[in-house]
Amino acid sequence: MPVTHPRKTEGGRTVIIEHPHTPSPLQAWHEPDAIATTVPLGAMPPELNGVVVAPWGDVPIHAEGWQRLAELAEFEEPVFKRPAGRRAAAGAVVLEADGRVWLAAPSNRFAGNKATFPKGHVEAGAELRATAVRECFEEIGLAVELLAHLVDTTRSTTHNRYYLARRVGGDPAEMGWESQAVHLVPVGQLKEVLNNPADHLVVDALLAFLAQSSPR
Repeated sequence: MPVTHPRKTEGGRTVIIEHPHTPSPLQAWHEPDAIATTVPLGAMPPELNGVVVAPWGDVPIHAEGWQRLAELAEFEEPVFKRPAGRRAAAGAVVLEADGRVWLAAPSNRFAGNKATFPKGHVEAGAELRATAVRECFEEIGLAVELLAHLVDTTRSTTHNRYYLARRVGGDPAEMGWESQAVHLVPVGQLKEVLNNPADHLVVDALLAFLAQSSPR
């Protein structure tokens, strides 16, 4: 049965979710081998892997605030070479401490995506890192810290930069209107949940990064 998303669009439009997700039992959030799912304003455990789960109280309201947060990250990254005719976009692969990854389920499978990494267009005057941090809040409700450059990919209309990130706060149930659910997915099951082949390239980059980073 369709339900009304509790968040309205920037223009004040109501979003009707035609096929709502079913939230997971709370215990699933504490099981590293399980896929856990929350819905807008759904129940969440009070903490996860030692980090409190609570609405982000001091969310930036201006571009300058997002930029200040992004500048806290200290790592080098390659030059962003955007092909002609492609719009710049940025997002993040948010790796949880238990080895799972956070994904957004776009409302009504926007653009055909059942699930995807949080990502969005770089607005005029904004920068890649600030965009990635902002999109993580808007699409999956989380405050994140960027850790490293992961991969750049090209789609039909965008050239995308993805960062590796970790959750430092927020509540996924506070997702914005663009998402109808947020999932926490074991790395080994990402390609089963992500139905867009372009996202599989990002998974491959994540697996390569993890393999390179693991003790030998």
